[in-house]
Amino acid sequence: MKKVYSLVNITKAKDQEAVQSICIKQIQFNDQKHEFNKRPANIGRRSLSRSISQSSTDSYSSACSGSSEDESSPRDKPQATSKGLSDFCIKNIQQAEFGRREITIAEQEMPALMILTKRAGGEKPLAGAKVMGCTHITPQTAVLMETLSRLGAQCRWAACNIFSTQNAVAAALAEGGISVFAWKGESEDDFWWCIDRCVGAESWQPNMILDDGGDLTYWIQKKYPSIFKKLKGIVEESVTGIYRLYQLSKAGRLCVPAMNVNDSVTKQKFDNLYCCKESVLDGLRRTTDVMFGGKQVVVCGYGEVGKGCCAALKALGTVVNVTEADPICALQACMDGFRVIQLGEVVRQVDMVITCTGNKNVVGREHMDRMKNGCIVCNMGHCSTEIDLVSLRTAELRWERVRPQVDHVIWPDGRRIVLLAEGRLLNLSCSTVPSFVLSITATTQALALIELYSAPEGRYKQDVYLLPKKMDEYVASLHLPTFDAHLTELTDEQGKYLGISKHGPYKPNYYRY
Repeated sequence: MKKVYSLVNITKAKDQEAVQSICIKQIQFNDQKHEFNKRPANIGRRSLSRSISQSSTDSYSSACSGSSEDESSPRDKPQATSKGLSDFCIKNIQQAEFGRREITIAEQEMPALMILTKRAGGEKPLAGAKVMGCTHITPQTAVLMETLSRLGAQCRWAACNIFSTQNAVAAALAEGGISVFAWKGESEDDFWWCIDRCVGAESWQPNMILDDGGDLTYWIQKKYPSIFKKLKGIVEESVTGIYRLYQLSKAGRLCVPAMNVNDSVTKQKFDNLYCCKESVLDGLRRTTDVMFGGKQVVVCGYGEVGKGCCAALKALGTVVNVTEADPICALQACMDGFRVIQLGEVVRQVDMVITCTGNKNVVGREHMDRMKNGCIVCNMGHCSTEIDLVSLRTAELRWERVRPQVDHVIWPDGRRIVLLAEGRLLNLSCSTVPSFVLSITATTQALALIELYSAPEGRYKQDVYLLPKKMDEYVASLHLPTFDAHLTELTDEQGKYLGISKHGPYKPNYYRY
């Protein structure tokens, strides 16, 4: 029988014992109603109406990797770390020392993962876990991987985006003993080759999956379905990947329990909103040197990502228009002072079009044919499906690479649009994102992995589950000390009046923050 490790046993802080009663080894609730809340498969989400296999491949390929180093593929080059590890494939192992410094800097802005490791002490709540991941490989995700390793897990990783891998970080991870298959500027063939090398090792079989976009889950289902028999669960953090999991669940093809991290409050409100609020401007300015004041912009989608983008652009004096299919989100945009339009109404006048929907062909060829000369087109969603790039792959249009991740698509009359990151995720492809915000998401991912791995047989069925409010509150509480924030403690009388425990959860599951 597995030993249960409670956070109460790990921390000595008396005033937080009740709030921090979630387990590191097994997050345990006395009342079954606090168990992860299952979301039905037929919840009315918008369908992504696209093939699973298109997740990271629908783009116009370019030879430029966006790196100043050797642009040849490292697939056929013999590689080894200083300790003799050769089970990896990255751009340049000699960059490991520089990558280690990047990871150390990120750790300083990711306090919760550091606290989680410290409170675990010498215990290993993930001992025996073999976590296979497919995420962006950045200093922040490296901190997550190394935290999982400190908690007892073995890790093996590939990238979910061909542009977002930071080569020095990948080198540092490999030098640290983690098998990584990724480099910045992968071709489409390289992308799937790396995932296949990550999955296909005969001597290394995962029992946990951490996915961002569903590519790894899709590849295992397509080529290595027997692996599902050994999995304890899947943790998924993106809108795109969650769409796919619910589709699989509805079709009766989801073979293992899955945790929906994307729809946790901490992911939606912080990673999606606040992260995008800061990083969208960084990505645009690094690639185009654009002046935002007075520019006409269309933001397609007013979900959490769209809200963050609109707020940032408005603050710098842009004139922001919003497109939206959901009347509730559209009304929110109106109340926030934005004009809600259809893209075709203003496409001739705008200077920028930014997609944030998670859908397919939101910006079509009919829109791009009418855009003004020099219009910037980019995507803040996970996949490259929002902009119809296939329609631009014609003999009449000429592609010209002018900067890393910046292409001019030129029409026969000389008019051009500026396409960023080949329609892929702008912020992680063209810039960086705040470590502190990713600390919130990474902590949630780590706790979800711990729960699925250590849950008793039968607690979770072959379905998709949401995180409990209690865990969201706990993740938030770990980050409050950074701001020297002090929570007000409810009295017993106040808790009774509200009908809640004075230690939380403080809001019902249906509450919308």
